[in-house]
Amino acid sequence: MSPPPPGGGQRAGRRVTVLGYCIVASAVMLASALQASIGFGIGLLAAPIVALVDPRLLPGTLIMVATVVTLIVVIREREDIDLRGTGWALVGRVPGTIAGALLLAMLPHRALVILLAAVVLGGVVVTSLGWIPVARRRNVVLAGAASGVLGTATAIGGPPMALVWQRNTGARLRGTMSGFFLVGSMMSIAALAATGAIDGRTMWGVVVLVPAAVAGYLLSRPMNKFLDPKRLRWLAIGVSSVGATVLIGRELLAIGG
Repeated sequence: MSPPPPGGGQRAGRRVTVLGYCIVASAVMLASALQASIGFGIGLLAAPIVALVDPRLLPGTLIMVATVVTLIVVIREREDIDLRGTGWALVGRVPGTIAGALLLAMLPHRALVILLAAVVLGGVVVTSLGWIPVARRRNVVLAGAASGVLGTATAIGGPPMALVWQRNTGARLRGTMSGFFLVGSMMSIAALAATGAIDGRTMWGVVVLVPAAVAGYLLSRPMNKFLDPKRLRWLAIGVSSVGATVLIGRELLAIGG
């Protein structure tokens, strides 16, 4: 199972094996289970692994796959969504999305990969310190802008919103986060398409990985009986830390070589 060969405006790169796509699909499945349980995490957990196997699938393919999961969760938790909070977060998301698309178009690939890893590690540090900001209007708008930049440029837009909304729990957290990310992801996809960052390989990746995302959503239901959201969150943080560290190490070694 190989993607169509690059051509035209597609980015050239190494050929990804069936094993490589199996690794990516497994990461997406586990990350989707996490997202369906706590409302975020698919970018945080899956993006470092996707970047190691086939960075050409970032950020477009992963954003599109995440949109499928968030849509399912929004439908399931629609009665618990904080519409007012979601609205203010989207006010910030618009300029953040534009900035993220421009950043993606201007930065060289290696710089973008290192940025992705740094975002993951930054989220880990902030979460570990236990800082909880108040979800007042200004903070929510600023978090929405930061999420727009990071989500569009790296497919990791969850940490800013998780930080500002971490006082919410259960269905309210899942529903509100998913409502924001559903609209925000569609903004990011439009911005990426406008800058030429979505091509045939991007869409092929979506076709291959959506079944894994749906499987992850289904897996989240029985998983919740054994792993509560807090444990799932810390599992994602641990795996993301390892993935981001390996990613930075690989790029630094490539620079040195």
